[in-house]
Amino acid sequence: MVKKAYIVDPSCYDLDKPVADIDEIRRYNKQRFEIEQLTAIVYENIEDYACIGYKELTPNEFWVRGHMPQYPLMPGVIMCEVAAQVSSYFSSKYNLMGNNITMGFAGLDNVRFRGIVLPEKRLVMQVKMIKCRKILLTAQFMGIVDGDIVCEGIVKGVPLDIP
Repeated sequence: MVKKAYIVDPSCYDLDKPVADIDEIRRYNKQRFEIEQLTAIVYENIEDYACIGYKELTPNEFWVRGHMPQYPLMPGVIMCEVAAQVSSYFSSKYNLMGNNITMGFAGLDNVRFRGIVLPEKRLVMQVKMIKCRKILLTAQFMGIVDGDIVCEGIVKGVPLDIP
């Protein structure tokens, strides 16, 4: 079986050298507490409209206790939220939607889950913006754990009028 190509070759970034830590991410993303799903950003390329971040999963994630007992799987919707937060960070930082807008979740297309994500793993999320309009942002995403693609699809965002 042919292995699918990554959005960004992993040799282009270093997971041990973040370009933005959680404090920098918080400057652009409003999520906090349990819904805050990024640990760091490790790659930003405005020419290619690509960004890569990751979430370090711990046994203390809010979903571990109930999804599922004795075999805690990261819910697919949370994987998609990681993709949305990387997209939001990048689009807000580089003002892709204009006027330093906060992004809201607008939808998903062609999402596929190809593997599981467990606590004590690192979910690396690669995102590439494919359309940036004033009313809609569309981005391709790919989640990777230990070199394996675990999810992929298209995430869409809309600007929110939040102060």
